[in-house]
Amino acid sequence: MLFAERVREQFRGRHGTEWSPRFGGGLCPIHSCYMAEPGKEEMASAEASGFSDLSDSEILESLDPEDNQESSASLSKPGSSSQLPGKDGKLRSLPKWKRGLDVSSPMERFHLKYLYVTDLSTQDWCEQQMIYGKEFSGFLAPEKAAVLDTGSSIHLARELEVHDLVTVPITTKEDAWAVKFLNILSMIPTLQAEGLIREFPVFGEVEGVLLVGVIDELHYTTKGELELAELKTRRRPVLPLEAQKKKDCFQVSLYKYIFDAMVQGKVTTASLIHHAKLCPEKPLGPSVLRHAQQGGLSVKSLGDLMELVFLALTLSDLPVIDILKIEYIHQESATVLGTEIVAFEEKEVRGKVQHYMAYWMGHRHPQGVDIEEAWKCWTCNYADICEWKKGDGVPSSNLKPQAKKTK
Repeated sequence: MLFAERVREQFRGRHGTEWSPRFGGGLCPIHSCYMAEPGKEEMASAEASGFSDLSDSEILESLDPEDNQESSASLSKPGSSSQLPGKDGKLRSLPKWKRGLDVSSPMERFHLKYLYVTDLSTQDWCEQQMIYGKEFSGFLAPEKAAVLDTGSSIHLARELEVHDLVTVPITTKEDAWAVKFLNILSMIPTLQAEGLIREFPVFGEVEGVLLVGVIDELHYTTKGELELAELKTRRRPVLPLEAQKKKDCFQVSLYKYIFDAMVQGKVTTASLIHHAKLCPEKPLGPSVLRHAQQGGLSVKSLGDLMELVFLALTLSDLPVIDILKIEYIHQESATVLGTEIVAFEEKEVRGKVQHYMAYWMGHRHPQGVDIEEAWKCWTCNYADICEWKKGDGVPSSNLKPQAKKTK
């Protein structure tokens, strides 16, 4: 029995209604993917959660010290009373660090329902820098913003090679998740037919925290192996340092860790509803409902759509990811600089995840880099106010953050 027929039978048995999805065929079909267009309410929710519709593969590119040598050279030493601008442009002071571990956890302090894969990737580079980035998420040097914008544009162009993008207005977080579920339902049969898909949403509970992300590309090799291909663009025509490659390897390993759990039926609706604070009974918004119906889906609420997605994931016979590949290309010339094949070490990945999640759950203090990696501080925007650096590994409470200003 074909995948769509199996899901249709399951759905009919539970609801007494018909589900007739209309998916494209062929080895690499051009299909439509939905991109949420949030209203004011959902915009705030999206900013708080960080779960966007575009690949997160470019988020950390600005961490490379080689790419930042020019911009960092023009930054001046800050004074002791300067501050960092917040999202509203107003100057803000860094709150004093909470020293006790019995106070609210970082998840509560940052008002996060779940974490992004790149949150943990940033921790792998420097946990202290990741925290400052959360405290002052509206602050980004113009040079780094330009690098991210270029990388995002390249990824978007690659995505449009395999499917069209359809904007769907949304007003609630349930609608936002519904859009992601519609994309998953359209991508599964395409991938199952040995096609190529890009921007595949992944999510799952890891060490008590919901972790989400977006896989850049999935496809089958000529040998029938499922391969994850991650594209990293570079401002300069050189490969990254080993420290950044290590971070990138950890990122794609996390993708496999979550994706494998999804296709193995280890991710539950109850967990997703609990962590994301979703209301499965809430009716879908008119725009989302219209696009679902156009795809042949007989659904009314987010819960209906969630049930279809989890059935689709478990009944599709999709395998776990066999190969993890990272491709580095030069932004300006599109020249391939090199390719990394990542060896997935589950025990090592799980150990790192447990360590990083311990911070988010409030079980330990944040940590900066070891002395051997102090070179990372040379181009960090927060080096002059870093509590880890100034306190020799012990956070101090009397420092105020500031933006490094151009001379």
